[in-house]
Amino acid sequence: MTRIIAHRGARSLAPENTRAAARTARHLGAHAWETDVQITRDGVPVLFHDQDLLRCTDARTRFTGPAFKNRHYRLSAFSLAELQTLDAGSWFESADPFSTIRNGQVHPSALAGFKNEKIPTLAQGLELTRSLDWQVNLELKDHGTDPDPFYTVDTTLAKIADVGIRPHQVIVSCFNHAWLDRVRQQRPDLSVQALVGSSPADMARFRPGPFDVYNLNADLVDTAFVSRLVHKGFQVNLFTVNDPATAARFIQAGAGGIITDFPQFFCPKN
Repeated sequence: MTRIIAHRGARSLAPENTRAAARTARHLGAHAWETDVQITRDGVPVLFHDQDLLRCTDARTRFTGPAFKNRHYRLSAFSLAELQTLDAGSWFESADPFSTIRNGQVHPSALAGFKNEKIPTLAQGLELTRSLDWQVNLELKDHGTDPDPFYTVDTTLAKIADVGIRPHQVIVSCFNHAWLDRVRQQRPDLSVQALVGSSPADMARFRPGPFDVYNLNADLVDTAFVSRLVHKGFQVNLFTVNDPATAARFIQAGAGGIITDFPQFFCPKN
């Protein structure tokens, strides 16, 4: 069975990396959701993709004045208390990033519920995953701002331990494979998945072996490449696949998972 993983939650139907996006993906029948982990200025792991706050919050209008602009709106430059003042949901209606609102796929009542959605903490995301009896893939974001080499890894693992979620409900993924080695050393009971394909050069350097599971950029590989990896005994997931015909070809080649912005296209209950 090929697993359907909702990329940043059901981000075509709700604001990405919010609890609303996660709940929507669970309702659709996705096997898991994928989200991104970064650390605030005061050391709290939160779920957010971009290095800066501008695309997915109202930080530009909420945080005004030189003191804020000098921080370049980088998430890591703000405390959790500051981040919790932001609206991380209303942008979705104005941006309509996947034209799902214009096409009538998002009910007006859902849009109203997105207003003032907050950036979730990692603890909130884990607690939601546990309450939904589900699974989460945590992508650790390496924006080059960590105060020490394994700061994001160790902070994330500490929070996973604090929440007490069952190990099989958590997967850790990252483009920084040294970070994944750290996860395996500290928490061998957690599954790790190595991300590959941040650029064509990254893909060209790829040599399989250190990890059992690879999440590959679907735009930089073909089905023959996937099939060869699968026949060598590796599990392969593809990101980010939004076209059902493309997904079908990769599934035929042996892909174990499809990471998608449109779980509604792939989940059996839809």
